[in-house]
Amino acid sequence: MTSVIPKGLGEQIRALLGGEVTSRALVEQSLGRIAETQPTLNAFRRIRAEAALREAAEADRRLAAGERLPLLGVPLAVKDDTDVAGEPTAFGCPGDFPAKAEDGEAVRRLKAAGAVIVGKTNTPELGQWPFTEGPAFGDTRNPWNPGYTPGGSSGGAAAAVAAGLVPAALGSDGAGSVRIPAAWTHLVGIKPQRGRISTWPDIEAFNGITCNGPLARTVADAALLLHVATGNHEGELHRPEPVDVLSAVGRDPRRLRIALSFKTAFTGTSKRLDPVVRAAIVRLAERLAALGHEVVEAEPRYGLVGFSFLPRATAGLTEWSSRVPDPLLLDVRTRGAVRNGRLLGGAPLRWARSYEGPLRRHVGAIFERFDVVLSPTTATPPLRIGAMAGLSGWRTDRAMIAACPYAWPWNVLGWPAMNVPAGFADPEHRTLPLGAQFLGPANSEPVLISLAAQLEADQRWYERWPQVFRPGPQ
Repeated sequence: MTSVIPKGLGEQIRALLGGEVTSRALVEQSLGRIAETQPTLNAFRRIRAEAALREAAEADRRLAAGERLPLLGVPLAVKDDTDVAGEPTAFGCPGDFPAKAEDGEAVRRLKAAGAVIVGKTNTPELGQWPFTEGPAFGDTRNPWNPGYTPGGSSGGAAAAVAAGLVPAALGSDGAGSVRIPAAWTHLVGIKPQRGRISTWPDIEAFNGITCNGPLARTVADAALLLHVATGNHEGELHRPEPVDVLSAVGRDPRRLRIALSFKTAFTGTSKRLDPVVRAAIVRLAERLAALGHEVVEAEPRYGLVGFSFLPRATAGLTEWSSRVPDPLLLDVRTRGAVRNGRLLGGAPLRWARSYEGPLRRHVGAIFERFDVVLSPTTATPPLRIGAMAGLSGWRTDRAMIAACPYAWPWNVLGWPAMNVPAGFADPEHRTLPLGAQFLGPANSEPVLISLAAQLEADQRWYERWPQVFRPGPQ
């Protein structure tokens, strides 16, 4: 057996298949790092130590017997909005939640592929905010700089992957909640086509704006997790046509027409792109041009996309809040959003959903001229821990939109979007990561993944680890 435990998802799979490492060793390492960093990083809400070790032993038995599955024996994490049998799903909320009797469909597929789920990662209350903090679990911190947030709402999942606690994790994205923490922790994060990964036992999540998606250190690892998790349960509303994401990793993307966009959708609030973020996106655009792509500044026409987002989001909060054991324990901002959802859950919600088709045609006109849109993932570098603590609901919304105005329109459209690392706000110290988005039309995951893999080969971002949590030989 090797004395150096591999860190990436693909690396761990190859080591397991080659007999260089056991599942038990991988899971023990993962659990050890989780325990070591939990007091400071605080990435996990639930840790399945005993169950994971049992499952690792079973995986080793199956491997020894010659069985082969895509993820057999690999430790993974899932966000705490996804059901895992035997564990509660609290979705960042305080209170005593009952244990779930069954796995959600996405988790069932991961387990069917042989994955060992080591735990459930932290998320803010009902996934509302681009920070992962709350009275139910404390503050989840960024492994690149613990004074800053890893983002949200899949902040625990991103922190766990960035720190090497797990090689990959499944998050969810309702307004950028995979892409924002991926940007702020130097990861690849994919929001796939709506319905690509199941949301069952919900027939859809948050009225169709929320999608499950992978976080990983490399494009190949993210694509593999997306491939394995893809699929639906009978009764789900959204069942997109299949696409091949695995072969896209090694395929030349050809010369693409890329629209460089800095425009944000209308929100009625002030927003300003930090010059350091703009400079990082311009540098990335220049590298894409050097790789042979045509990169031209052009803007999607977003129209009134915000009026379609708000009723769907707040009505979704209202629906989910009915599962909370004691609503009085929720943050006052959450309770205010839930009240808004009751007001917007009737005719406004029906209008919002009916307007999606015209919005797709309006925004999608840009894909008559371009293959991909390149934009910032966020308008600012990572925020300090507690930057929005104690703010009113309205002030939180304004601050949240100012920091993260770029990701959410693609949730309304239901189309694929992908974060890739774009360098650091402080290049000398490399502690504040930045991200860029590739945005595409319906079912465009293969194009985005192929482009991201080409850029990754040029940038080699996976070689950089957080200094404090950098893994070493075991």
